Amino acid sequence: MVGVFRRSLSFPNKPNPNRPSKPTLSRHTRSISLPCRSHPLISQLKDHISELQSWSSTCDSSSAWLVDGLTRLTELHHCLDDTLQLPQTQEALRRQPHYSSVENLLEQFLRFVDVYGIFRGSVLALKEEHSAVEVAIRKRDESRVGLYVKARKRVANEMSKLVNEVRMCTRSSEPVSPNTVNVGDVELAAVVSDVVKVTVMVSVALFNGIALSFGPRKSTTWMNMGMMKKGKVDDQDQGIHEFEQVGVKSLLGLRKKGAEEVKFTLKKMRELEASIEGIETCSERVFRSLINARVALLNTLTS
Repeated sequence: MVGVFRRSLSFPNKPNPNRPSKPTLSRHTRSISLPCRSHPLISQLKDHISELQSWSSTCDSSSAWLVDGLTRLTELHHCLDDTLQLPQTQEALRRQPHYSSVENLLEQFLRFVDVYGIFRGSVLALKEEHSAVEVAIRKRDESRVGLYVKARKRVANEMSKLVNEVRMCTRSSEPVSPNTVNVGDVELAAVVSDVVKVTVMVSVALFNGIALSFGPRKSTTWMNMGMMKKGKVDDQDQGIHEFEQVGVKSLLGLRKKGAEEVKFTLKKMRELEASIEGIETCSERVFRSLINARVALLNTLTS
């Protein structure tokens, strides 16, 4: 009976130590490694890229539309920075022969940083002239209007140059050379390449929109003719609505205008100033995110 009692106290459901099984933990460990096509950060990058491509197809030529695009671009580069910080991503980049692909990507991001640095300087100078001419309008002082008009033309010329400069990023070789042996490397290469392309796309929309708003129509439109075959944003031949509402003609003949007309002009100038400040703030965030991404790439190359 004792033997039977002891058998009744046995636990048949207790896991057998001789047969360990941890399939769930094993699968979870594999899911967080790179390169892996199902990695969540890669999926997030793809989602951001897809959203920006959809954004480009809904162009309405407004400052709000540009602000939205710049905000989405900042989020994309934040996600890219997180991806580049991963040791697995750095290992994948180091597998590229002689680091040539990573060096090329560094050059592309350096160009982006330089371009947005120049843009920030141009916008700052324009804001100063804008504030000065607002004071002149209140005083009906036309002497300052000429300087403001020259400042607008100067900004338009600089934006046209930036369009050509930023386009150089897509004319170089692929940023990361696909490794036919490692599927994860191929996927990473394609995603990073798309990040560069959408960065160029948003940047062209921004610089080109300002150039068209402040510069001569013929010269800027002629420049766009070579772009029309390359994307929906590139064939945009309209300036930014808020920028175009304050034309040069509305600033002339201040002494002959009535009080209501001057008041209306000042209102449009304040709206333009708000639009410029919104774009400036968002472009500053893009600038910082580009620097962070480049630093992450540089750490990969030097570590």
